[in-house]
Amino acid sequence: MFLVSLKSLKGKLFLLVSAVVAIVIVFAVISSSENAEKSTPTDGALNFSASTDAERLSFISSLGLAVENEPSAVAEIRIPDEFDETYTNYNEIQKQSGLDLDPYKGCTVKKWTYTVTNYPGYEESQSIRINLLVCKGKIIGGDICSLEIDGFMKGLTKQE
Repeated sequence: MFLVSLKSLKGKLFLLVSAVVAIVIVFAVISSSENAEKSTPTDGALNFSASTDAERLSFISSLGLAVENEPSAVAEIRIPDEFDETYTNYNEIQKQSGLDLDPYKGCTVKKWTYTVTNYPGYEESQSIRINLLVCKGKIIGGDICSLEIDGFMKGLTKQE
């Protein structure tokens, strides 16, 4: 005669399902972390570290820009889970600079804003800003923009 205990089977099945779910969650977290790291260019041309003021200022300097030493604003922003037209267009600017905000959808990041003092053609103006989006000490996006009515917005690229 062969007996199977249903109570014991339910317990084992529950443990098995729990273990599988835990493994899937671990792999999802690891994969998400790797994707976020891959979206920051590491070609050696620019250092995207931004944990300290000195690192952020060094990055800005490597773009050929000079800024006031203190940021004009620091804010926490949340990158939306789904991009509307504005964020889609903004992410296109990021992609032109070798960056991508897609892996950071739903994340809260810090936005550091500095006043640029030497932008070509605007040296006497206080209207040029550089914005750096920072997540876990790395620059993941940003822009250089003019606050003037007929202003502009560009990606984080070296100034010639």
